[in-house]
Amino acid sequence: MKITVIGGGSTYTPELVSGFLERIEQLPVSELWLMDIDPQRLEIVGGFAKRMVNARGNPFKIILSSDLRQAIAGASYVITQLRVGMMPARRNDEYLGKRHGLIGQETTGVGGMAKALRTIPVILGIAREMQTSAPGAYLANFTNPAGLVTEALSRYAPAVPSVGVCNVGITTKMRILQDLEKRLGQPIDPEHAQLNTLGLNHLTWHRGFTVDGEELWPQVFTGYVESMRDDPTPAWDPDTLEALGMIPNYYLEYFYYTDHKLKLQEAWPPSRAEAVMEIEESLLRSYANPALVEPPPDLMKRGGAYYSTLATQLITSHYNDLGQVHIVNIPHRGAVPGWPADWVVELPARVDRQGIHPLPAEPLPPTCFGLVTQIKMYELLTVEAAVHGDRKAAYQALLAHPLGPQADRAQEVLDDILETNRPYLPQFFK
Repeated sequence: MKITVIGGGSTYTPELVSGFLERIEQLPVSELWLMDIDPQRLEIVGGFAKRMVNARGNPFKIILSSDLRQAIAGASYVITQLRVGMMPARRNDEYLGKRHGLIGQETTGVGGMAKALRTIPVILGIAREMQTSAPGAYLANFTNPAGLVTEALSRYAPAVPSVGVCNVGITTKMRILQDLEKRLGQPIDPEHAQLNTLGLNHLTWHRGFTVDGEELWPQVFTGYVESMRDDPTPAWDPDTLEALGMIPNYYLEYFYYTDHKLKLQEAWPPSRAEAVMEIEESLLRSYANPALVEPPPDLMKRGGAYYSTLATQLITSHYNDLGQVHIVNIPHRGAVPGWPADWVVELPARVDRQGIHPLPAEPLPPTCFGLVTQIKMYELLTVEAAVHGDRKAAYQALLAHPLGPQADRAQEVLDDILETNRPYLPQFFK
């Protein structure tokens, strides 16, 4: 079995390698190809990955490549974890928002839109290569904005089976499990637990939690609200939580507490991108150490907890026909009554050899669905803008997004997005 990682020079890659090493008996990987356009990072990260695999008896080969076609050819699974423009582009996304008095963030608002415009054509290009060089291979996209990119894949590369993956669902599940284990005084097998969540990527609401089919949400939710009441600086206002009856994805803080987030931006630098750039420099220095054969503890500072667990569990469940339930981004195909069936949403789905099957889900209440609809319209417009270089669609996307600029400043912001990212947006400058 050949598995290919596009963006193999990422500092996340060693965690992914660990995940495949831990599951080698279930998932018979023979070749793990790491493809990247940055030769220096590929050499450092790839060299570390080879030492990790060597230390475990070389159960599979690590192959490094800068050739996309060669890396994809014959693969069973392709994982995308790339960043067009690398970390400087993320920093630009953040400061783009800041200089216009808007939220500066890499996956939502104007920064998220800029990233989507850069990323969608590249991911669709990978999908086209998969159709030619690896027909039938499954594409697992971790590249942000994951839901929006998956929306583009479902509409413009429907022949390539694909799924969008984010670690928010699994980190939320594991945090809830840890709290439950403390209260119950006994361990709980994560495979017996299931989180009920629904929405769009980075725009979900958690509303149920079962262990062996028993609904434990009332005590989970009550405990969470109490923790917010006891916290001198709570992430969420307890009254808001009780009105919702759900726990919002932490990215919803940008929508519910926009003024607070804008105030925090005033303290930049460093922005999150600048902080991550320092972390990555330190990690790459560690990875270059010829004695290192295990991921260093500092990798957790990078974010992405349980990334390898989620990625490798998803592929293992598909390959081995396990029927495990994972939270993914995929067209729901009627699983959510009343929602357009072709919308890509984030929800629990069963993963087996036949594919990824969304589980039936109750629609969100109006207070949440209104925001979901706004963001989905922004997503659809952004996809059209990215694919066709359509400036009018991009302008309308800015108008649709609740964190976007006021109408009389939309053209100014759009011009800034396009000029700042001009090297990566040839579709807009024909």
